[in-house]
Amino acid sequence: MPVKIRLQRHGKKGKPYYWIVAADARAKRDGKYLEKLGAYNPNTNPATVELNVDGAVQWLQNGAQPTDTARAILSYKGAMLKNHLAGGVRKGALTEEQAEEKFNAWLEEKAAKIQSKAEGLSEAQQKAKAEALAAEKAVNEARIAAAAPVEEEAEVTEEAQAEGEVVASSEEE
Repeated sequence: MPVKIRLQRHGKKGKPYYWIVAADARAKRDGKYLEKLGAYNPNTNPATVELNVDGAVQWLQNGAQPTDTARAILSYKGAMLKNHLAGGVRKGALTEEQAEEKFNAWLEEKAAKIQSKAEGLSEAQQKAKAEALAAEKAVNEARIAAAAPVEEEAEVTEEAQAEGEVVASSEEE
C-alpha cells in the first residue's frame, strides 16, 4: 500500500483550507486518510501552517512520498531537514545532540525570517493607511478651498444687490 503525504481540501469556494494528511495513494483527494498531520491556510499572509513535524518525519522514514506542494510545506516547516538529519544519525555521521542542535538553530533562523516578513507587511499596511489619510485630507482641503470662494461671491452679490436696491430706491425718490 503506497502512502502519500498530500493535501486534502476543505473550506468554501474561493477560500481554500487544507489538511496535510498521510493517505493511501489510491484514495480520493478528499477521501479516507491514515493520519492527519497538520493544516495549511493559504488565505492569510504569511500563510498559516500547523504541522506535527515528528509525525511527518515518522511517515517519511516509513517510505511515504510527499506530493510537490506537500514537500514544499514540509520543507518550509523543517520536516524534510529533520528527516535528513535523522538519516545522518542512523549512518553515524552525526550524534543525536548535534542533529537536534542543528535543527533548533534552523528553526530559530526560520522564525526570525517569518517575523521580519510579518513586521514588513504591517509596516507597509501602516504606511499605506498614512498615505491614504494624507490624500484624503488633501482632497478635503481642496473641497473646502473650492467651496469658500463661492460663499464669498454669494455674500458679495447679496451686498451688491442690497446696495443696488438702496440706489434704485433713492433714484425713485
